[in-house]
Amino acid sequence: MMLSFFDQFMSPSYLGIPLIAVAIALPWALYPTPTSRWLNNRVLTLQGWFINRFTQQLLLPINPGGHKWAVLLTSLMLFLITINMLGLLPYTFTPTTQLSLNMGLAVPLWLATVIIGMRNQPTAALGHLLPEGTPVPLIPVLIIIETISLFIRPLALGVRLTANLTAGHLLIQLIATAVFVLLPLMPTVAILTATVLFLLTLLEVAVAMIQAYVFVLLLSLYLQENV
Repeated sequence: MMLSFFDQFMSPSYLGIPLIAVAIALPWALYPTPTSRWLNNRVLTLQGWFINRFTQQLLLPINPGGHKWAVLLTSLMLFLITINMLGLLPYTFTPTTQLSLNMGLAVPLWLATVIIGMRNQPTAALGHLLPEGTPVPLIPVLIIIETISLFIRPLALGVRLTANLTAGHLLIQLIATAVFVLLPLMPTVAILTATVLFLLTLLEVAVAMIQAYVFVLLLSLYLQENV
């Protein structure tokens, strides 16, 4: 039974071909493409309003030099939200429950922010490793600690997204299994458990959106430090 709970996190394949690429490419086909008309329909208007508001809020604390990342960060946000939300549907696969995918997104983007900081303002970028006013005996220790914390950032990005989504999926499956087991034995308890399952599903919808936002927000903060 425990193995079956974790089967949902295995990458699906068909005839030996992994389908994770299809799961990653599918979200982009769900968004309507803008038209050349003067007036758009309600879906396109709502989509454009959401993208504009999110981009404004995300880039508000960032210097103008970091506004070049607007398209990348907004696209990443929409991509993660869509994948996380689609993963809550029955008989679907959530690619963001794979640590390899999340690390593949986190490491290059984090490394890009570090390289930008080292290229544009190397003194300030290296200055983050040693807070001002540090006593001389603590300088080597603090440099080591700050360097470790710098390299832990992409790991924290990937693990946070993976752990939150994995825990939510496991809880939903465990409670759903309890509902099916209790339904013929104790219908009243099964109904109460189903209510908890419904509330947990609403919570997971919020978690799916919040974790995507947190992932992009932390990247924007790393960019802000280096721009």
